[in-house]
Amino acid sequence: MAEILNTALLQANLEWEKIEDNKALFERKIKELPQETDLIILPEMFSTGFSMNAENLAEPHEGPTFKWMQKMASEKDAAVTGSLIISDGGNFYNRLYFVYPDGSSQKYDKRHTFTLAKEDETYASGRERLIVEYKGWKICPLVCYDLRFPVWARNTEGYDLLIYVANWPAARVVAWDALLKARAIENMSYCIGLNRVGRDGSDLNYVGHSAVYDCLGKQISSNLQETEFTELVKLNKQDLKDTRSQLKFLQDRDRFTIIDLEEE
Repeated sequence: MAEILNTALLQANLEWEKIEDNKALFERKIKELPQETDLIILPEMFSTGFSMNAENLAEPHEGPTFKWMQKMASEKDAAVTGSLIISDGGNFYNRLYFVYPDGSSQKYDKRHTFTLAKEDETYASGRERLIVEYKGWKICPLVCYDLRFPVWARNTEGYDLLIYVANWPAARVVAWDALLKARAIENMSYCIGLNRVGRDGSDLNYVGHSAVYDCLGKQISSNLQETEFTELVKLNKQDLKDTRSQLKFLQDRDRFTIIDLEEE
C-alpha cells in the first residue's frame, strides 16, 4: 500500500491523427519523469486527437499502442492510463486502458459519447464503470464528456481518486474548471482532469487547464496552465482518510441504482 501516490500529468499538444508522432512525443516525456512516479496520465485519444476517423485510425483491442503503453509502464515501473480509438467486436470505442507495471490491464469504454461532435454516430457507448485497485488506492477513471454527468461518477464504492482524461475545447473550459472541482467535493475524493492543448484537425482550440483537486475542492496542482507541461503531484492517502473521518459526507449520500433503459 502506498500512502503517497506520485502522479504525473502530461498535458501536451497532440499531432492530428499521427499515431507514431504522438507516441514518440509521450515517450520522451515519460522517460524524463523521475523514477519514483507511480501513475502516468495521458489525454483522451492521446495517439490521434479527438477524431471521428475511426475507420482509418482504429487499432484492435490490445493492439500496437496498447503494447506501447505496456512498454512504458514496464520501463518506468508505473501505471499508465489514457484513451485510444479501438475496434472491437464490430464496434468502435473510445477506450481507456489502465495498464499496470507488470503489463496487466483493465479497460473502460467511454459511457457518454459527445453528441455535439457526433461521437455517438461513430463510437459505441460503454455500459460498465471501472474501479481500479492500485497500490492500495481505489481509482475511478472516466473520459471527457463523462464529466458533465455526476450520477455516473457518484462515489458509491468509496474510491479515493477520480480521473478524467480529455480533449475539452477552450470554448467551454469554464465548465471544465468548475465541474472538476464539483466532482471532487461531492464525491469526497481526489479529482484529476488531464486535458490537451493546441489546435486539432477540426480547428478546435484547447487550452489545457489540467488540474488536481483534493476532496474539499482545493486545487493542489500548479496554476492552470495553457501550454504543454508535465507536473508530478503527490496524493496523500492519510490526508484523505483524516478528512473523511472528520467530515462524514459520504455516509449521508443518496442511495440509488442506475438503470440502463437502452438494455431493457
